Parts: sequence; C-alpha cells; structure tokens
Amino acid sequence: MSAGRILVVDDEPQIRRVMRTTLVANGYEMAEARSGESALEMLREERFDLVLLDMNMPGLSGLETCRSIRASRPTSDLAIIVLTVRNNEKDKVEALDAGADDYVTKPYSTPELLARIRAALRRTPLAAEVTPRRLALEGVEIDFEARRVTIRGQQAHLTSKELDLLSYFVAHPNKVLTHRELLQAIWGPDYGEEHEYLRVFMNRLRKKVEPDPAKPRYLLTEPWAGYRFHLPGQDSR
Repeated sequence: MSAGRILVVDDEPQIRRVMRTTLVANGYEMAEARSGESALEMLREERFDLVLLDMNMPGLSGLETCRSIRASRPTSDLAIIVLTVRNNEKDKVEALDAGADDYVTKPYSTPELLARIRAALRRTPLAAEVTPRRLALEGVEIDFEARRVTIRGQQAHLTSKELDLLSYFVAHPNKVLTHRELLQAIWGPDYGEEHEYLRVFMNRLRKKVEPDPAKPRYLLTEPWAGYRFHLPGQDSR
C-alpha cells in the first residue's frame, strides 16, 4: 500500500527528479508540478495527501499558491510543507500564516525531510476521539466533525492541524499546556522549540474561535509557559 500521495511543486527539474527517487523509495506515490499555476490545476483534478511546495518560484509564488490552496479547500486533510532557502523567523511566520503546516529550510537531509513528511501526515488521535462532538460556548459553537466554528451566525472552517490543536486544548480544559507539550502532541516528538508555529496557529485559531480575537476569552496565553483553554464550569484534567 502507498504511504501517501505527494505533489512536489518546484520549478527545478533536478530537484523534482531527486524528490521522486527519494519518495518512491520510501513508499510514497509522487506527482510533480513545475509551477504554482499547474499545481492548482492538478489539485482540482486529483487527490493528494501532501504538497511539498517550493517558496521561491517564478510566476505564482509558493506563498500565493499556499494561500490559494487553503482558500479553495478550507476543510481538506491536505497537508502543506513549504521548502525554502530562507531561514529567518519572519519568513517562517509568513509561510505558516499562509496556511502551511510545516517549514523546511534548504539544504536539508533526506531523513529530516522524511520525518517532516511523516509528522505532517500524522493525525492526532484526539482529533477523531474528542468529546463532545460539538462544543457550545457563549456565542460560539464548535462542530468538530464538520470542522466548523460558528460565531453569531458567521462560519469559519478549521484545517486539520488547527482541528488537532483545538481538540487537544478541549481534551485538557483549564490546564496550562507548555509549548513543548503542544508541539510534540500535535506535530510529533521531533518538535519542541518551534514556538513560532504555536504563535501563528494560535493567532489563526483565535480569529476563528474568539468573538474578539484581540481580547481572547478561551484561548489564553500563559506568559513564559504556554497556553490554556479556558472552559467555564470545568475542572482542569
């Protein structure tokens, strides 16, 4: 059985050839696109589990492609890993904010890339088992099965990683969850220091879950420690 279908989007043929050799040897099916435009067309016609997306492409950039994918597939299980030569926090935050699940800096080793792919494809068990299936807060309703948040009649949709993160919070109400615990629970055991991931994803979740994202009532920051999901009437677990 295939370990997953991956679309590699890169304008350099040599990189696509190396990727094909690596991915096929490790049990993945691979298709390739040489531009963001052709990637979007392929995604409309075929199903993939993950996109490896080069950030620096002529024409439609990697960031623009990432935003277009998320806008057209708001509840898709499709994972996106951005590949780039840039290694500063501003670029990482920009890529994650565009909808990427992970960010890998070139040059990278084959074991590192494969580990990142496995992490992106893994689903947190809590995402499937979270109870209740729906959660009603004051003015907010979260439907975990539909991956939908409704605030005063306005709907927003959760990506898979956003759902995983919110599910983990709901399973541990009113408890301070450290950065490391959250990163390892959602992204995997190889993570722990990527605090910018959490800052971006918490910002995204607050925009979808909080009635006033600038003054969060539920997804709270615990300075120097981590985050806490405030659920009125529940004890911490």
